[in-house]
Amino acid sequence: MNLLHDLDQTIGSDLAASTTGDLLTATGTQRGQQRLLRRLLTNPGEYLFHLDYGAGLPRYVGELPDLAKIRARIRAQVGLEASVAPHPAPQIEVKPIADGIAVAIRYVDAITQQPVSLSFQVNK
Repeated sequence: MNLLHDLDQTIGSDLAASTTGDLLTATGTQRGQQRLLRRLLTNPGEYLFHLDYGAGLPRYVGELPDLAKIRARIRAQVGLEASVAPHPAPQIEVKPIADGIAVAIRYVDAITQQPVSLSFQVNK
């Protein structure tokens, strides 16, 4: 099996560079986490070649959060990522915070079969 590489870039940050100025790549679990985070934080309609791509979590900031609705939206999008094993089912926690929501996802990496945790906040 070929090892796939993406440029190392966490959404909201610059591309990662080495001390020599070369662009770094992300592989394996790190690549899967970056792709999952990008999917969850992209609003549908923003990715021109796939208008239905993304969970659109930023649009829930500033409104009274319907945690069950947000959790279901995350679960549906997580299931579309190849890096996430379908079994056991991912565990998803969503909590309101002062200016947004906090999300914690625990899943099994589809390739390594190792547990992975991804936590982040969506704020104004």
